[in-house]
Amino acid sequence: MVPVDSDTPGTPPAPAVAYIDAQGRPTDDPAAAVHGEITEYDGHGKARRRTRFFLGEDALPWLPVSEPAFLLWVLVALIGIWLLVGVILGLV
Repeated sequence: MVPVDSDTPGTPPAPAVAYIDAQGRPTDDPAAAVHGEITEYDGHGKARRRTRFFLGEDALPWLPVSEPAFLLWVLVALIGIWLLVGVILGLV
């Protein structure tokens, strides 16, 4: 994205970004933000587009381990099945 110079007439101002952390306080750190809003402006300074976002982390109640651990075990199982099929096809 090309940075926009807001001092030049006829060019839109830079987007306004508002980040909110997990405690509901405004923050400047995008990594700490869990929700917020990005507002883009047109050449006349009027709001053209608002994009709201939120990041939620929901746990799967039926999963006894963390999601990354579960996905790692699924990957190991798929590699094991792939190797087993290769051994079976190699013996045929």
